[in-house]
Amino acid sequence: KLLIFRKMFKYSSFFCALLTVLLTSLHPESGHSFIHILQYTKTLKSLQMNLEPRRCDQMETSHPSQLPGDPSLNLVTNVNLGDKKLDIMKACSKAICEATGKPESYVAVTVKDNADVIFGGNDDPTALGCLYSIGSISMESNGVLTNKVTDILEPYGVSADRIYINFFDMPRANVGWSRRTFAG
Repeated sequence: KLLIFRKMFKYSSFFCALLTVLLTSLHPESGHSFIHILQYTKTLKSLQMNLEPRRCDQMETSHPSQLPGDPSLNLVTNVNLGDKKLDIMKACSKAICEATGKPESYVAVTVKDNADVIFGGNDDPTALGCLYSIGSISMESNGVLTNKVTDILEPYGVSADRIYINFFDMPRANVGWSRRTFAG
């Protein structure tokens, strides 16, 4: 469905820009200058680029309001991960990148292991997680990430039915980075 929407939006933005140019040329008194048309086309192109699928490592540097935002995962488990903890954090980081399409350079992961956690009234191996992201929170990406995190934790005795991950879509103004928020 998303691919169809992307294709529709790609062509509709082109036709909207073309229609604007044609209408402006037919009715110069409309008040739209060539600069307005260029700005409108640039905005449509920017929106279109944000919908295009990208690999995790394909992200240009620009103003924070144009960047993809902060995907961060806080994961707590009652399992002792020992010397594998860093490997698990790196695997979670890669999984977030793959599930959300965000560049891994923006992904943050924290794992607290050996924590006091119960699930269903007992202390069998369990994990609780919270993923915060500006956008990229959807039923599809959430399901993909839940599956990937489950695959990462199952070898440590955490079964799929003892993992909760909550997903939070954050407004740009509520995420700080590099001395400002992603809103600018």
